[in-house]
Amino acid sequence: MSIETTIKAYETALNANDIDAILDLYGADPIFMPQHAPALIGRDAVRTGYAQVFDTIKLQIRFDVHELEVAGDWAWVRTSSAGRTRILAADVTIEEGNNELFVFRREAGAWKIHRYLFSTNRPRA
Repeated sequence: MSIETTIKAYETALNANDIDAILDLYGADPIFMPQHAPALIGRDAVRTGYAQVFDTIKLQIRFDVHELEVAGDWAWVRTSSAGRTRILAADVTIEEGNNELFVFRREAGAWKIHRYLFSTNRPRA
């Protein structure tokens, strides 16, 4: 699977709240760094983090790739995402937008998310 295909699959899995599909895209030793939270290190912590996210929000977003650099078995990708987020507790939908940085590592011939970091580009008032 190419890096671009992996990012598209990640977008699809996020919008479907599909934690298993998301974890299939991560490598053996992932770190997820959401804004306003400590880094989630390891597969169990990443799974728990996504479960907590999906317990509170429902995403409808799209990723755009702005830069992609490959160096051997490593790659980094700068993206942005935009769309809508429904906050489940309040049943309110808001506009969503983030800047993201993905670090990929090729594992057993497949590109896997090794590190993922995001921060909003649409701060809430």
